[in-house]
Amino acid sequence: MVKFAEHIQEADWKKEKHVPVIECPEKVKANELVQVKVSLGKEIAHPNTTAHHIRWIELFFHPEGEKFTYQLGHFEFAAHGESTEGPDTSSIYTHHEVSTSFKTAKSGTLYALAFCNIHGLWQSAKEVKVG
Repeated sequence: MVKFAEHIQEADWKKEKHVPVIECPEKVKANELVQVKVSLGKEIAHPNTTAHHIRWIELFFHPEGEKFTYQLGHFEFAAHGESTEGPDTSSIYTHHEVSTSFKTAKSGTLYALAFCNIHGLWQSAKEVKVG
C-alpha cells in the first residue's frame, strides 16, 4: 500500500512555484509569540485563476523529542475569480498567503503543506530554535 506521505511533493521554493515559503525567526525566546508567514510564489508567481489556484495552506509544529505534531492552523482560499458570469470574471481573488503566531517552550520544526487544485500537495519545513 502506498502511504499518503508519498504523494506529498518537495522542491526548492526558489525554483518551484508550488512550494510553501515559511518566514519566521530561526531563534526565538521560550513562550514568546513567534510570528510566522507562509506564502507561495515568492520567486516564481503561482497562478490564481478559477482553473489553477492554491486551495489551502496548513501549518504544523513538531517539538523536538516529542511524538505528536501539532496543527497550528488550516487556512482556506475560496475566491479565485469565479462568478455567475463564468470563470475569471469576478473582481475578487483571495491571495495564497497567511500570517499567524504561536508560542513554544521547545525547539522544533515548522511544516507547511499547500494544496494546488491541479498539481496536488507540496510541503516545506523550517527549524525553529528556542534559546
